[in-house]
Amino acid sequence: MAPADQDGALSEPLREQLVDALNQVFALFRLNYHNQFYAAYPDNSQLNQIKRLWLESLSQFSPETILLAAKHAIEHSEYLPTLNKMRVSCQQVLTYQGLPNSHEAFIEACEKPSPKRQQTWSHPAVYFAGRDSDWFFLANNSESKTWPIFQQHYERYVHAVLRGETLTLPSQPELPPKHTKTLSPKEQLAALKALREETGL
Repeated sequence: MAPADQDGALSEPLREQLVDALNQVFALFRLNYHNQFYAAYPDNSQLNQIKRLWLESLSQFSPETILLAAKHAIEHSEYLPTLNKMRVSCQQVLTYQGLPNSHEAFIEACEKPSPKRQQTWSHPAVYFAGRDSDWFFLANNSESKTWPIFQQHYERYVHAVLRGETLTLPSQPELPPKHTKTLSPKEQLAALKALREETGL
């Protein structure tokens, strides 16, 4: 769920954060799967190639999600995780928080009808990311323009949730009670007269 620019490339600061996260992940793997680790990655050249592959494949997830996923994988498996297992673990980290992946969230935000606040959302983070992206902007521009903007906002809320913050949708304003009483002809004339006097017609 990492934000990208419009041509899909990672921003340099984010790329550095992801590289740092992956370095930490492989350090954790080395400590926890010592013999398996050195059997799988016997030299630094091969390890660096693997890291580049993982960076490309996991870049849709935030650095924080990747780190949590690595810890989750270590706690739940005696075997060194493959790239596929890490992708599954990243998705599980989000699922445990009730968060859809970034593109699912994007589709949800774009497809919900208005008024948006009255809809049922898979997670408040989706609503807030859509709101911050501007509903009109999402509805009236191409995905190549709207996707990176939404992704950045969604990433911010995902980080907040993973840090333990609780997101709560704003309360809906109460609608005034509907008046079902029908005015009598006399009352209608009086109301019309008052309206004319008020408007000067």
